[in-house]
Amino acid sequence: MELKCLLTDDSAVSPVIGVVLMVSITVILAAVVGTLVLNVGQDIQQTAPQASFDTAYNETAESATITHEAGDSIPASRLNVTSTDSLDYTSTATETFEDVGGEITAGDSATYAKGSDWSGETLRVIWTSETGENTATLSRSTAPTE
Repeated sequence: MELKCLLTDDSAVSPVIGVVLMVSITVILAAVVGTLVLNVGQDIQQTAPQASFDTAYNETAESATITHEAGDSIPASRLNVTSTDSLDYTSTATETFEDVGGEITAGDSATYAKGSDWSGETLRVIWTSETGENTATLSRSTAPTE
């Protein structure tokens, strides 16, 4: 007799347990999709460092020495020094701090020679993120004109 009752019983999982399972599945699914779509945490590593640079030109303005004055240390491979002629805005030279190597910290400097004078050109120290998606100008200096 008990066997007959067991086979004819239609009751299922209680509605409360069903609702709890559906809500938990929805929350987990939303968290996974949100993380994938928004790339949470990726932009934290790509913020520009805070650093101060000074540019000194020699008397003939044929070379410029850029010195890291203060701030965050920066991997040399992430820094570029770009010069742009202030009159026609064409790029005339691109150099990197890679010859200094390693981490660029306060007191480190690099000297760039052009062969002709830098007169009126603007030198920029540009940082590039590890992924290459972000850049920031950390310093800008215009060479004196004669």
